[in-house]
Amino acid sequence: MYDELADQWWRPRGKFAMLHWLAAARAELVPPASRPDAVLVDLGCGAGLLAPHLAGKGYRHIGVDLSLNALRQGAEHGVQGVRADVLAVPLADGCADVVAAGEILEHVADLRGAVSEACRLLRPGGLLVIDTLAATALCRWLAIGLAERVPRMAPRGVHDPALLVDRAVLFAECARHGVVLSLRGIRPSMTDLLLWTVRRREAVRMLPVPTTAVLFQAWGRKRSR
Repeated sequence: MYDELADQWWRPRGKFAMLHWLAAARAELVPPASRPDAVLVDLGCGAGLLAPHLAGKGYRHIGVDLSLNALRQGAEHGVQGVRADVLAVPLADGCADVVAAGEILEHVADLRGAVSEACRLLRPGGLLVIDTLAATALCRWLAIGLAERVPRMAPRGVHDPALLVDRAVLFAECARHGVVLSLRGIRPSMTDLLLWTVRRREAVRMLPVPTTAVLFQAWGRKRSR
């Protein structure tokens, strides 16, 4: 599916509009690089939607994805592509100052394996940044039952309800690998979304909310030894 729809990713009003909004929110969690030659590894990078929001922050942006079409598009935006599964990334232990896993964990059958690999790539003190969908009935109804039926929001059938992320498992597995997470829920601005729906706005801001039961961000630093 992703290879077939990869040419949609850079269209703000294409079938993946939500991914643009989430990329902007994810980048807000990434601070400027603290050292020369800092590396950010972008797991499930798609067409490199994170890249414009990292401009000027000082990272070498390495994107990992299985889609050749997506990696080609990412390269046009300065992303150094690596074609690989996020469960087996051919990069060295501790190579990354930041690992971003945006809207990928809810598509992975082995959550523990994906977390282990993401944490393996992080250097001590490195930052893990995640956004994903929670394994709750509310999320299944909103993110799959409702959002996939809104034109241009998300393609129907892109999410498997069985793969939505158990927050307790995510937290525990990250902690086991030395990363203690903070979590917060996010949602689109309703005002922006209304204006976007009637084509009066190109982008929609993602706002923090008290509950992590639907769409949430998680972040934490790897413990220094």
